[in-house]
Amino acid sequence: MKQRLREFLSVPASIRTEFWQDTLQRNRLSLLVISILIFGMELYNMARVLFWSTSGLGTLNNRIYFSLYCALWLAAALSLLLQRLLRRAAVRTQWAVQYGSVLFFLLWHVCLNAYDLVRNPDAEVTIFTTAILGLSVFIQMPGLFSFIAYGAAYGVFLTLAGPLLSEGTRLNLTFTAIVALAVSLTSCRHAVIMILQRQEISQMNLQLQVLLQKDPLTDLLNKTAFEDCVAYQLERLDRRHTIALVMVDLDDFKGINDRYGHPCGDDVLRATARNLQAVFPEAAGIGRVGGDEFAVALWLSDSCETLEADCRRLIGLQSAVRWQEAEALGVQCSIGVCCASRPGLTYDLLYRAADDALYQAKAAGKGRCCLRRLD
Repeated sequence: MKQRLREFLSVPASIRTEFWQDTLQRNRLSLLVISILIFGMELYNMARVLFWSTSGLGTLNNRIYFSLYCALWLAAALSLLLQRLLRRAAVRTQWAVQYGSVLFFLLWHVCLNAYDLVRNPDAEVTIFTTAILGLSVFIQMPGLFSFIAYGAAYGVFLTLAGPLLSEGTRLNLTFTAIVALAVSLTSCRHAVIMILQRQEISQMNLQLQVLLQKDPLTDLLNKTAFEDCVAYQLERLDRRHTIALVMVDLDDFKGINDRYGHPCGDDVLRATARNLQAVFPEAAGIGRVGGDEFAVALWLSDSCETLEADCRRLIGLQSAVRWQEAEALGVQCSIGVCCASRPGLTYDLLYRAADDALYQAKAAGKGRCCLRRLD
């Protein structure tokens, strides 16, 4: 029970920053609306004392009321000004301004209602009840501050005006304070749940986005994601840099499936993916762009010819691929490479040139690499 209560009242550390940002944003709007209402009401009350009261500021009572109205009006103006000036300040600073304003507004209504009762014991307690219920609806507070704010308001009001209230009124005030606290705590918990759900949905969307970009068998980029990757890299291409597109096709892959079965074929594809990642660890992108066809995009720091050594290494690794600890399957691959430094190239042009080099390698006897350039 204690653990559940603690969870209900606390904000998980994983969303604490987002919770405070959400709280600040919501309360900023609420305090703006509250301050506008205060400006209108208190200007009316000040005018009522100054111009529509027969005694004006000639009596102590009117001076007290007028001072209270002025204090609330100035507090609302100061609250808006500080919030405006401190919009880029630390969260704790903004939090202090907002909740300091809330606490002042709440205690101001407590004092005003208590003074009304001191002057007239038959007066209503609607100012107090309206204030705490209104703030519980419009202001988002963490659990601890809710206990402090409503507990302080309730305690101060009963201290100042409790002896003037009937037992029934005190009981009603107690219930009202409890309801306001419950509404505030529930609102806070609802905000926490909404942020947790929003965070969970965001994570699911990110995972889904990653899955949509990955080939499920090899965990490489799929055809569409690889094309997008290369297109993005080509946008950065200029004469000072060279990009290479390496096309890799497994020779006679159908024979492996026919002889050893598709589980063996799938394992060969996964092994090819691992070999590509081992030979080209700095690649801008590696993808499976067909059934047994792979592609690598990378930036070259040396000449295009130095890439041939890496391609021969890949051919050697492929020939050593095994299935279930048996002897090497003798997997062969043909490789076509296109190196380019011409700005304005499209993926289709680069792919077509690399694909032509690949077919040239196959026509020359397979298990070898051919290069082309686009300058």
